[in-house]
Amino acid sequence: MQTHFSPEQLSDPLTARSNKILRTCVHCGFCTATCPTYQVLGDELDSPRGRIYLIKEMLESGRPADEKTVKHIDRCLGCLSCMTTCPSGVHYGHLLEHAREHIEDTYRRPFMDRALRWVLKFVLPHPGRFRLALMGAKIARPFKGLMPDRRLRAMLDMAPKSLPPASRNDVGQTFPAQGTRRARVALMIGCAQRTLNTDINDATIRLLQRAGVEVVIPQDFGCCGALTLHMGQEADGKARARDSISRLLAAEEGGALDAVIINTSGCGTTIKDYGHLFKGDPMEAEARRVAGLARDVTEFLVGLGLPDRVGDGGRGMRVAYHSACSLQHGQQIKSAPKDLLSGMGFTVLEPANPHLCCGSAGTYNLLQPELSSELKARKVETLEAVAPEVIAAGNIGCMMQIGGGTAVPVVHTVELLDWATGGPKPAALGA
Repeated sequence: MQTHFSPEQLSDPLTARSNKILRTCVHCGFCTATCPTYQVLGDELDSPRGRIYLIKEMLESGRPADEKTVKHIDRCLGCLSCMTTCPSGVHYGHLLEHAREHIEDTYRRPFMDRALRWVLKFVLPHPGRFRLALMGAKIARPFKGLMPDRRLRAMLDMAPKSLPPASRNDVGQTFPAQGTRRARVALMIGCAQRTLNTDINDATIRLLQRAGVEVVIPQDFGCCGALTLHMGQEADGKARARDSISRLLAAEEGGALDAVIINTSGCGTTIKDYGHLFKGDPMEAEARRVAGLARDVTEFLVGLGLPDRVGDGGRGMRVAYHSACSLQHGQQIKSAPKDLLSGMGFTVLEPANPHLCCGSAGTYNLLQPELSSELKARKVETLEAVAPEVIAAGNIGCMMQIGGGTAVPVVHTVELLDWATGGPKPAALGA
């Protein structure tokens, strides 16, 4: 793609990087075949190629973002399926990141948009506030018909009917390896996840211990920055990332870390990109150190090896595996979770069109509820079509999204692996 940035514009490192990305695009349109929003809407401007044109024109002209551009950029899930498909290696993710930041800096959203985004930033990254908000949503749900905004109703619909008590395992501490220690890791405990589902971290800790891993929970750990970065709020996201980096590296005071384990793939994609986020920053070396250590829990266990199976719990169970976009496209991890489940005796089933997003995408299901609902319905249909006994995924957002549209139990991959190697049966599967 030909670009026409001025020398002054190219003196800005962010613009220079976007210029390089734009120039790699050859207009082939392969991305349109795998873009979920284009599949639903059929509008070229709601495809990666169309959005690239909008971003190019906006950045080249140096103008503030306009309503049309914002509408189509906001509709983008950021699922990165287009990057998996692109034969030219266009880094659409970094280009989208620049566009979102430019929108936040130059466009004044309508009042309700600003209010909703402020609420999400104020609540979601803080487990205590999030828990209180979910309790309030439970009380308000019977009155959702009175809510004037579809997005507010979506927020009430997404709130679970019950919340687990906070887990003591999420407090800063160290869990010793069972048997000979084979590795020492820090576990990212997440922010929204530890409020919505405490079983995931508990199962991860047990599974790693059983595999001979010492697990460190960093002190006072918060949000990695993914949630607010996804909304284009770079300053807030970077501040949270700085704090995460500092706390993770502080965990090395007790010994070097072999990995930083992540069991929420949306966080994993962001953390693995910390080096890019902090390029030119005084903290770049530390950011690259953490990014280099970051491993999805399934990625790490494939390399390390699972403990032996204990008993026949779940053996032969039909598991529909949902591959989160942040895992398969953002991190290019596709076979590891399925291989681990198969190796433990589960019958792994893959739905049609596994590359398409379920519509969760961070805060997307709250800010774009109509599109999100359509994508959820399509995803649930393909998952149920393989007649599973349980659905497994590696991202809490996907689990909540899919679980809201099906009666089939939805669990995290590590819950099944923990069960097979001696842990409790996942609570979602019943007694």
